[in-house]
Amino acid sequence: MTQQPGSSTAADPDQPVDGPSAGETTVPAGSPAAALLALLALGWLAAMLWSTRAAITSAQAGVTAVSLSAYALPGVISAALVAGGGMALAGTNLLARRGVDRATLRFVTATGVGLLVGLLTAVTINLFYADNATTNVIAGTTAAAAVVGGALAGARNARVVGAMVAATLTVLVFVVAFSRVRDPLFELYGGGGTQEAMVGAARWVSRTESLLAGLVAGVVAFGYLHLARRRALRRDPEAPADRWPAYLVAGAGPGLLLLLTEVVLRIGGRSLLDLAAALSEADAVAQTTLGTSRLDNGIWVLFVGALTAMIAFGRTLGPTPANDEDEDEPADG
Repeated sequence: MTQQPGSSTAADPDQPVDGPSAGETTVPAGSPAAALLALLALGWLAAMLWSTRAAITSAQAGVTAVSLSAYALPGVISAALVAGGGMALAGTNLLARRGVDRATLRFVTATGVGLLVGLLTAVTINLFYADNATTNVIAGTTAAAAVVGGALAGARNARVVGAMVAATLTVLVFVVAFSRVRDPLFELYGGGGTQEAMVGAARWVSRTESLLAGLVAGVVAFGYLHLARRRALRRDPEAPADRWPAYLVAGAGPGLLLLLTEVVLRIGGRSLLDLAAALSEADAVAQTTLGTSRLDNGIWVLFVGALTAMIAFGRTLGPTPANDEDEDEPADG
């Protein structure tokens, strides 16, 4: 095209304009190590299902089996949430690699993968557990949790979802590992005296566990997003960086999933909890205490994780560059 004198393009040579060409598509950013997270989450779910089955099978009486099932159900639900989310994240990553960036298709795919994980888990429970009402409650609630986890993985920002899955899985492993030091901490906090001292020591042990779990959640969430950012920069130096809300949501994600576990438990597993609470007065008190403790733990992990991730993100921010010239001084003529 002939350039006219005085036009805005007269001084510019005929060069291609920067940016993607007409036939070039921008591949949406995926979540790093999604396949690895999916495998680890499935492995954790299998481990929780196996340990729950072993505990129920070892029970000599039906009453004991009901009580053990109620105690183990929260761990199975949280594992199913993470497994559904991890597998759905791997599925949506495949869509991203193919250049598919439609929100509706992403959500439908993630929910479908979570549904598949839930159905396979329910079938496994019905095949290898004893055939009774307790087994049906565990299977149905676990399947529902996997579907919910898959639906959550259909969110737009795959990196934040990956950070939430990685941090939550780490927190679940940490809680199991922390059980080995509960007794020494209980004695350290003075739990060997009166009943009031025992209650106070148990409260401090629970708070210590929640505080440390929140710190772990925030550090892992920040580390995952930081590594995802470095990977994105290697692929595209002009890739936009995640802002502080992404780190806030990722750090709070494990606490949110723990609270969501409690919601699924109280809706889908209500019949099993009521059956366990009706066994005796001590079981009723234990179920109430455990429910309150799980809620407190989720809230602590939510706030501590979010605060930790935000502090870690703030430390990566450099100082604002100062102006070289004082704007108040008049410019030289």
